[in-house]
Amino acid sequence: MRVRIIAAVLLCVASAGVVACQPTDTAKPSGSAPPAATSGAPKKDDKPAEKKVTVPNFVGMGLQSAQDKAQAASFYSLKSHDALGRARMQILDRDWKVCSQNVKAGTVVVTSTQLDFGAVKLTESCPAHDQAAPSAAGGSMPDFRGKSVKAARQALDSSTSITVNDATGDSRMVIIESNWQVCSQKPAAGTKLNGQPVTLDAVKYGESCP
Repeated sequence: MRVRIIAAVLLCVASAGVVACQPTDTAKPSGSAPPAATSGAPKKDDKPAEKKVTVPNFVGMGLQSAQDKAQAASFYSLKSHDALGRARMQILDRDWKVCSQNVKAGTVVVTSTQLDFGAVKLTESCPAHDQAAPSAAGGSMPDFRGKSVKAARQALDSSTSITVNDATGDSRMVIIESNWQVCSQKPAAGTKLNGQPVTLDAVKYGESCP
């Protein structure tokens, strides 16, 4: 009998210990998520705040120096193009100089305004007027004479079949198309474009058309 009484007492003590160890309803769950961040926190990819500034004069500067000056003035949308209309890429900006700018110096604009510099190589002279690349956006054949073969190709629809011939008759390969100027073309300027093939006769810049 005594053994049974002792066993019953020990069982009650063990049961009481288990109950005492259980977490209460007010305890914080261990897996609770941290508080959500406030919505007003700044984002890293936010664009610079816009402000109004006066456009500097970039004409006559080296292209790299002009771009650095524009960035220092808080302009972050910059581009450049070949002022001679040859569609050459400005790969090494230090080899080019600025002849024109799309926004006149002294104009007050917001800093998101895109600045476009017309440039030529350091050894070249600036044209009297910026030579805009031809465009076939109106659906008619542009006048490509005097323009580079590359500029002509870019103006036409990418699906257009184009044949380029050496106008001197020497059958030279036209490899770097920005170094060749168009002497004659078929179809003629003003012809309605409807997918017909285009033929360009060209010579290298510095050579005379026959």
